[in-house]
Amino acid sequence: MIVITVRFPVKPEYADTFLDELREDTEAVRAEPGCLWYLWARNAEDPNEYVLTEGFADADAGAAHVAAPHFRPGLEKMRPMLAATPKIIFSDLGAGRTGWDPMGELQIG
Repeated sequence: MIVITVRFPVKPEYADTFLDELREDTEAVRAEPGCLWYLWARNAEDPNEYVLTEGFADADAGAAHVAAPHFRPGLEKMRPMLAATPKIIFSDLGAGRTGWDPMGELQIG
């Protein structure tokens, strides 16, 4: 399973519309084979930053994502809305992982 987290610094004038501008692109990624999740969140401490967490079944699904016809146009759509280069963490958690595990330190029920 591949897990990617990206921090997007957004120009203040786009902070409230950023996700709306990317809705079609987000839906296209979520429909890709091998996409386990594609989740946006707004930073509670910095309203001009969005954090994207992506999960893909394996390296092949991750490579297919980057090769998808909507990938590059989506990046170009973001470019004028960004205040700086996004920061990324890429993790390959290995074969056999398919999703989230329960948090051991905080069990409910």
